[in-house]
Amino acid sequence: MKEKQEQKQEMLTGSPGRALFFFALPMILGNLFQQFYNMADSMIVGRYVGEDALAAVGASYSLTTVFIMIAIGGGMGASVLTSQYLGAGEYGKMKTSIYTAFFSFLSLSLLLALLGYFLNQNILTLLKTPENILESAVLYLRIYFCGLPFLFMYNILSSMFNALGRSRIPLFLLIFSSVLNIVLDLYMVRVLLMGVAGVAIATVIAQGISALLSFGILLYLLRGYPEGEEPVRFYDAGMLLRGTKIAIPSIVQQSIVSIGMLLVQSVVNSFGSSTLAGYSAGMRIESICIVPMIATGNAVSTFTAQNIGAKQTERVKKGYHGGIRMVAVFAVLICMILQLFYSDIVQAFLKEDTGAAAYATGSAYLRFISWFFVLIGLKASTDGVLRGAGDVNVYMAANLLNLGIRVLFANLMAPVAGIQAVWWAVPIGWAVNFIVSYIWYRTGRWSRKQVI
Repeated sequence: MKEKQEQKQEMLTGSPGRALFFFALPMILGNLFQQFYNMADSMIVGRYVGEDALAAVGASYSLTTVFIMIAIGGGMGASVLTSQYLGAGEYGKMKTSIYTAFFSFLSLSLLLALLGYFLNQNILTLLKTPENILESAVLYLRIYFCGLPFLFMYNILSSMFNALGRSRIPLFLLIFSSVLNIVLDLYMVRVLLMGVAGVAIATVIAQGISALLSFGILLYLLRGYPEGEEPVRFYDAGMLLRGTKIAIPSIVQQSIVSIGMLLVQSVVNSFGSSTLAGYSAGMRIESICIVPMIATGNAVSTFTAQNIGAKQTERVKKGYHGGIRMVAVFAVLICMILQLFYSDIVQAFLKEDTGAAAYATGSAYLRFISWFFVLIGLKASTDGVLRGAGDVNVYMAANLLNLGIRVLFANLMAPVAGIQAVWWAVPIGWAVNFIVSYIWYRTGRWSRKQVI
């Protein structure tokens, strides 16, 4: 219990920049491992099976990422209540919020798993997935959706660990599950020769073990907190309603990249499977590069929620400025690495005999997008303040505007400007999102929002 109190006090009384950095660092490392975890399928099938297998997993990736981000966004939204109750010292309500979020999202995941299992072929066909990879993509998704409840369980529980200030626990669990996933991927593909089906099965097994471990650890940790004045419940409808009002915009914010990618997938698919393979490689690498930005924004959200619960608005502003400095440094470093080593990085995803079109597409995309990662960092940090305060209306509108710009620009301009129109749509959407959210942050109205 003493360790828990020290972590809480660090968030509420220590140097804001230092507290944010050391809280965000395990989240960044954990999210990186989660991306490696998700990326292992693409790297292994791309290197050991071939271009079509990479394209099949890539075609599936845009859809699976939407569900991953729903889970992450839902967890982040639900964790705002948990963080604010923790900051206010209301431990009974804090536990109730955790149980309510867990069982609600577990039920949602079962429904989504059924829908995804039976409708994935229709969705892939609607997205104009090339015929030569459609069957493999459908197979991958059907297996993947069988493990969707495990994915939701793990991500909701990870958000709750972060809300409690225990961001190291998800990191250790992700390191374990990532290593397990890679070992199983290699065994399924290289030894059992199961191809696309093998990497999907490996992912489900690793996610399941990680989710069950997370659940056990959380139950153990909650025993260390006093009950408080409020009785602990496993479900509270009023708390679910309040949490949902925050979770929906959070889901939108976390899902913008993946939903945008899904909605422009048909544009990319129309250029053929080789271009799709290269673009898929580029997107997977991008997903790693934006991890520090997204994780910093999520850390700002938790920092904001705990300090809002403790009535420390000015400290929130100092934490926000610390987050901005962090994402600026990350953006410069990532840009330099990609500009210098883009060729080697792209080749890690492609087999030696992969066509030139795939390599050229992946390389061009990375060299372009690397200049703009600071925009998503600014957006994520600003959105983090608004989400942590529970001020979600403008924040959701800004993210929807981001999504609309990306989809419209890509669909309208791609027939004229080619695949490059898909790339330009991304930083334009990020910039508009940041500007709208920042203007609202400057009004200060978020600091007067009442959630608990």
